[in-house]
Amino acid sequence: MEKVGILFLGGAKRVSMAEKFISAGQSLGVEVAIYSYELSREVPVSAVAGILTGLKWGDPGIYEDLHAKVTSHSISLMVPFVDGAVEVAARYRDLYGGVTVPAGDAASAALMFDKVEADRVFREKGLPVPSSDRFPLIAKPRFGSASKGIKIIADETEFRPFAGNPDYLLQEYISPRREITVDCYVSLAGEIIAAVPRYRLETQGGEASVTETFRDREVEELARKTLRLTGLRGAVTIQMLRDTRDNRLMLMEINPRLGGGAVCACHAGADLPGFILRDTLGLPLEPFDGWKSHIRICRYMSEVAFDMSASPNDN
Repeated sequence: MEKVGILFLGGAKRVSMAEKFISAGQSLGVEVAIYSYELSREVPVSAVAGILTGLKWGDPGIYEDLHAKVTSHSISLMVPFVDGAVEVAARYRDLYGGVTVPAGDAASAALMFDKVEADRVFREKGLPVPSSDRFPLIAKPRFGSASKGIKIIADETEFRPFAGNPDYLLQEYISPRREITVDCYVSLAGEIIAAVPRYRLETQGGEASVTETFRDREVEELARKTLRLTGLRGAVTIQMLRDTRDNRLMLMEINPRLGGGAVCACHAGADLPGFILRDTLGLPLEPFDGWKSHIRICRYMSEVAFDMSASPNDN
């Protein structure tokens, strides 16, 4: 049986997604060995993966450290799960080769994580985004994530401290809304394989804790148009918003990686880990639209126990 070594970057909590990768490998007749690159060994994914302790994303020595681990553990697939890891994974691939990374180039990733620049690109390409000239406004930190640091601006007085501030993206704040995520996969050859919308029904820490797939032609077409115009590759998470007052559908942001709730698409039949593995193995990969709507997942807390009196092993 062929063996595929997979290295998660920042996959500390992605236990269920790791299990989906293992299951996808079994369906393909492939033995999957999963490792996760973390700052600490005491993380939940250790229940199903080997933990390789390493460096912070901004550390200049991270590429050399990653290369040593990729080499010693026969890694052929590197999957980033947090914003800072996407650019690192793409740059590692460009520097060393020999691994598949389900993402585009590092520059494209960096652009999407800069909310001001991403908004500029969306507008230039004619994609629908919220206006920036009517109150109330929402101020989003330019490089923020998980809804941290967001501020609501009610009027001109509250707006003054943000006027001309390059560290924030200002957009119309829409209160009566539906929050939508579309989990997508674009083959490394550029073909759109899947685009699965889901409602974000409840969130915790910026991630969906209750989410449900649904069918909507307008949402799916906007997702596909966005993917075509941006030229992104691999796993892509598109965030949209629908104004329930006038039914406007708007693009909010793009995360060029697997989202925290992407496992919902897997439960609905869109085998995202399988798509990634097929790309890695050079197997045929065709567009898939057979996923089910109205599949809801409710995420919950669980525990992994660690004996802290034991001495850690070397990597």
